[in-house]
Amino acid sequence: MLRLGAARLLELGIMVWIVHVVEGGIASIGLDRTRWLAGLRRGFIWSAGFGALSGIAFGVLYMAGLKPLTFVRTGLLKNSPDLFFFFLVGGIVAPAAEEVLFRGILYGFLRRWGCGVALALSAAAFALPHGLGHGFPLVQVTGGFLFAVAYEIEKNLLVPITVHCLGNLAIFSLSLIG
Repeated sequence: MLRLGAARLLELGIMVWIVHVVEGGIASIGLDRTRWLAGLRRGFIWSAGFGALSGIAFGVLYMAGLKPLTFVRTGLLKNSPDLFFFFLVGGIVAPAAEEVLFRGILYGFLRRWGCGVALALSAAAFALPHGLGHGFPLVQVTGGFLFAVAYEIEKNLLVPITVHCLGNLAIFSLSLIG
């Protein structure tokens, strides 16, 4: 897990460095330093709204006789010493790197063909590496779409980074109790 975390941090550093050199600064992907605090605050607001909607959806699925936790469960070893690093890497480092790639770079590139194209293709591209082996990746497509909508509306990459981090941490936490 430590090697994966180090690799993700290296990826993130390389992407940010390339954006800084090629585009003239990280503000070009929505990471304007003067708006970091506002991005975190807005990300928490988006997360609260999405969490409320998810709670309603879970309730509806539960009343329909389904087990909603099966849609978001992640295989965790509850007593593993690597659990802390799993939460750190999967809950913070990986989402930050993914948002820089899928929203900051890919969505920004696709945006020239319109918001709809950028939303659809960046959400699909986001879902692909998250595993298609268990049927349609509804959670990943929904997340990718939500993150792109938040980025489109807020124009601040810290908003989808925050939503993604909090979402992953919530899913991992639910997996521990489910």
